[in-house]
Amino acid sequence: MSDGLRNVYWQPWEDPGLEHLSLRAGPEGARARGLILRMRDGAHFRCRYVLETDGGWRLRRLTFAVADSEDKAVARTSVECDGAGHWRVDDAARPDLDGCLDADIQITPFTNTLPIRRLALGAGEQAEIRVAYLPVPELAWRAVAQRYTCLAPRGAAGGRYRYEGVFRDFTAELPVDADGLVMDYPETFRRVWPT
Repeated sequence: MSDGLRNVYWQPWEDPGLEHLSLRAGPEGARARGLILRMRDGAHFRCRYVLETDGGWRLRRLTFAVADSEDKAVARTSVECDGAGHWRVDDAARPDLDGCLDADIQITPFTNTLPIRRLALGAGEQAEIRVAYLPVPELAWRAVAQRYTCLAPRGAAGGRYRYEGVFRDFTAELPVDADGLVMDYPETFRRVWPT
């Protein structure tokens, strides 16, 4: 991020919707703000999130809110992580999430950037990690197993990673840009700007 600020737009592969991500990152950490507009199963909803990491791309704070199409609040959750894998969700300790350093929000490709940046895998290297997973609109946090394999290291021309959702037997190859932001997430999301 040459100037420390990125704006990116993704759309779902099939359902109507759009996400706008505003990301500012630097040596001390990253701060992301996202607005997601979606329609799923005939229901329209809006989600907003603010996510903060430390300088090693470990999650520190996240708030996530869901509203209906009239912007009336439906659900909200907030988490804090101490950078060593100890979690508080909605002001309560969550030892079942201990060991997780990343969060994965079901309806955004942005959260794949956290382990891609944090792990900094070399070509052919892989890592299996525990991640705090947030399904939407349920907002019921749970720890899941995921695996990342570096197919082409992130560089000036981007990179490519294999993501495996071990917990749901799902695999996708993710091309990323130089900052580790997903370009396309096959059958799930595609980036519409910048391309």
